[in-house]
Amino acid sequence: MGFGAFGLFWGAWGAILPAVRTEVGVSDGELGIALLMVGLGALASMRFTGYLIDRYGGVVLPVVVVLFGACGVLPALADSAVTLSAALFLLGATSGATDVAINAAGSDAEAVTGRPLMNLAHGIFSVAVVVASLGTAALRTAGADALPVLGGVGVIITVVAVVVLGPGSRDNLHVSTEPKPKRRLEPVLLVFGGLCALAFVVENAWQSWSAVHLDTSLNAAPGLASSAPAVFAAAAATGRIAGNALLRRWRPVQLLVAGGALAAVGSIAAAAAGSAWLALVGIGVAGLGTSVCAPTIIGMAGAWAGPERRAGAISTVTTIAYLGFLLGPAAVGAASSASSLPVALGGVAVLALLVAALGPVAARQTERQPTH
Repeated sequence: MGFGAFGLFWGAWGAILPAVRTEVGVSDGELGIALLMVGLGALASMRFTGYLIDRYGGVVLPVVVVLFGACGVLPALADSAVTLSAALFLLGATSGATDVAINAAGSDAEAVTGRPLMNLAHGIFSVAVVVASLGTAALRTAGADALPVLGGVGVIITVVAVVVLGPGSRDNLHVSTEPKPKRRLEPVLLVFGGLCALAFVVENAWQSWSAVHLDTSLNAAPGLASSAPAVFAAAAATGRIAGNALLRRWRPVQLLVAGGALAAVGSIAAAAAGSAWLALVGIGVAGLGTSVCAPTIIGMAGAWAGPERRAGAISTVTTIAYLGFLLGPAAVGAASSASSLPVALGGVAVLALLVAALGPVAARQTERQPTH
């Protein structure tokens, strides 16, 4: 449910962002600067959240989700670029904390049950994004402003945290009673984090640039072009649910290699497509492939760390990986300015191949035990 609540907000946010921009009255440049605050806030909170979970256990999860739901309403209350930036920094901080907490809970559930769950959990996130995006679009068509949309989502998230995540939260996630070792950045976590960052670059590049690619590169009709992110998100949801089932027969590294390779095929097909419909097929294939990469890597990192250090390890990996999520769209834009958008998106295929090629390296790292 935590992943569903997380996806519910971000699906609604993407669809309501134009209304927020209009109501606050900021320019594109001011909005871009304000949106950077989301990433800065997340980076500021993620590692600390891992420490809190390792120290206090599962009780941290409902607390940060409630804070996330509350801060999600703040952008609708902003009235200037400065207040919007402050609101988005707080939103980013609570979003980053929630991201770490739900991934730590998912990894812990995998360890306790012995069943693969991370791809399924991330699949629920993707489904929630699609549902919330379509629902918010319908509300916008009916004339709803940002405050009732974000306020309603905030209420739903708070109810989920209190009613679903709160009960029994003290029993979830391992709390170590041993003296805490000096916090250090394990080299293996750099490997996991770097690999996950590459996966996030591929994922967010297509999520952010697919509609622009169809519109500017292939002259697609506006309605068709705007469907590209939804196609990608729907494919990602399908891939994660299917990937979770495949992990009953495959090792995680096999799924990671297959996912990276499939993402590369889809990326090059979409980038080189001569028509919008062929590009949509490639975008869907890329979504299927890249969808399983990050959840699988995070699950591998959690399994490597063990119960005493799982949350801290996941927070480190996700913090490093988040840099790729933030920088991916900007890197595609820079490469597009230097050449063309199809060439830039073709380069994304190379990164997907790197994920596939480096997957076995990450798997070998799991044989090294954490340093205590």
